[in-house]
Amino acid sequence: MKTQESAENYLETILLLSRSENLIRSIDIANELDYSKPSVSIAMKNLRGNGYITMDLDGYISLTESGRKIAETMYERHTLLSEFLIKLGVDETIAASDACRIEHVISRHTFEKFRDFVKRDYNL
Repeated sequence: MKTQESAENYLETILLLSRSENLIRSIDIANELDYSKPSVSIAMKNLRGNGYITMDLDGYISLTESGRKIAETMYERHTLLSEFLIKLGVDETIAASDACRIEHVISRHTFEKFRDFVKRDYNL
């Protein structure tokens, strides 16, 4: 589970960085997550090996279609869970932290039911 969660966090970070920066390198991810450069390099090698990212000769990283799908799923979960927890009165920092943990363990089926309920009853 930890490996999957870590990969999902990296993919989500790449997605978010790609929305504000045209070109992303491992150092950008390391800075964003406050991780060591060697740790990020190992993770990028694993993500490339699993077909979730590509890296060009200059070291610029892009999400593949399958990597983008996972990243967007994690981002949707994180955003909706955070917003809902804040609506319940949870402090924003705690809500974001809790949402980050929940987004990786909630099943697709449960999240879909949660999303439908929240959108219907809370207009989120």
